Amino acid sequence: MKRRRKGGGGANWQDTYGDMVTLLLCFFVLLYSMSSINESKWALIVQSFKRDATLQTMDTHGEGSGDQTDDQISKEDVTEALNQIAMALNEYSEKNNLQQQMSITQGADYVFITFRDAVFFEGDSYVLLDSGKRMLDEVANAIAPQNNLIDEMRVMGHTSQGDPTKPNNPTVDRFLASNRASTVTVYLQEKNVIDPDKLVSVGYGQWRPIAGFDNDTERAKNRRVEIMITGMNPDSAENSVDKYFTIREGEAE
Repeated sequence: MKRRRKGGGGANWQDTYGDMVTLLLCFFVLLYSMSSINESKWALIVQSFKRDATLQTMDTHGEGSGDQTDDQISKEDVTEALNQIAMALNEYSEKNNLQQQMSITQGADYVFITFRDAVFFEGDSYVLLDSGKRMLDEVANAIAPQNNLIDEMRVMGHTSQGDPTKPNNPTVDRFLASNRASTVTVYLQEKNVIDPDKLVSVGYGQWRPIAGFDNDTERAKNRRVEIMITGMNPDSAENSVDKYFTIREGEAE
């Protein structure tokens, strides 16, 4: 008769292995609980996966169908949006004979609008005139349908040197330019046609002239308000302002 082996210790290693895995799990949970997550960076990671999924879907099924989403924005879409803005403003300018008061220039990824200062403000004032309000209403109407394709709308205020031989008082010059730019920015923001975080106001004072200071005609050209509208970058998940703050927060950590 065969003798039976005593004990059944063949499975004891599984108990040891299970304890080790449990301890490792507790260790990683502890590490996670002590870590901090940058919400902006996490959003970028999630957005990158979404973008990859969209591209994979389009590669598999050909051109996308249905309504266009933010992940499907292309450079052609942005260019077309800027074309529509420039076209609407040019039509308004020609219809109302405003070529001397406003000019529109379009580049590859921007629309640049220049307004003569006299149609917006009087003398050394930064109170917006009715003529300026009417022009800004048209700007608002032009950008409203393209809001999601606009990266930034920068409003720039300029003055002119009153005395050809002597620069303006810096305090008066800077505050006047900044206040005028801010007044225009506030007016556009209150129209609720573009996200407020896309609006930026800058006062350059007399230091970005487009003409001389020797006579009234030249000085009048320097007194102006400019608006630069830049389109979204389809290769980026966030606009330039968000990108800057994301990088800065990462550096601070």
